[in-house]
Amino acid sequence: MTPPLESYIRNIPDFPIPGIQFKDITTLLRDGPALQQAINVFIERYRHQRINAVVAIESRGFIFGAPLAYALGIGLVPVRKVGKLPADTYKLEYALEYGTATLEIHKDAFAPGARVVVIDDLLATGGTIAAACALAETAGATVVEAAFLIELSFLAGREKLGQRQIYSQITY
Repeated sequence: MTPPLESYIRNIPDFPIPGIQFKDITTLLRDGPALQQAINVFIERYRHQRINAVVAIESRGFIFGAPLAYALGIGLVPVRKVGKLPADTYKLEYALEYGTATLEIHKDAFAPGARVVVIDDLLATGGTIAAACALAETAGATVVEAAFLIELSFLAGREKLGQRQIYSQITY
């Protein structure tokens, strides 16, 4: 039996700035059974939810989104930083703690009404996931749920997601 996934998360104090306790997932990613367990939890959660696509956020969302889409036999739709997608896109600029960022999704990513799960490694302040969900909806999808390996609940990222459903495997 694999130990709890929390035991694979390494705390890095004062990264990237003093006072931050960075949750490092590379220690989980390098352990095959732990990585498999994390992905299997997502697979079991979404296996019977009639999901049409997995929307994965660049870049760590790709780590969990691609195997989930593969296992469910559905497509993967990337949400990427500006200038990385080759066809016509919807763009959304959103606020970061210090400045702004822009994400994009292809305009033709979904059939109208496609049911999607939006996935990333971490829910912190919620700006990135809120932007990704809004982009998926603009492109015609219905966001069934936003999914994360880790949620930092003390940063209140859920508040930026409104009434959307949220699932986190690990909560701090």
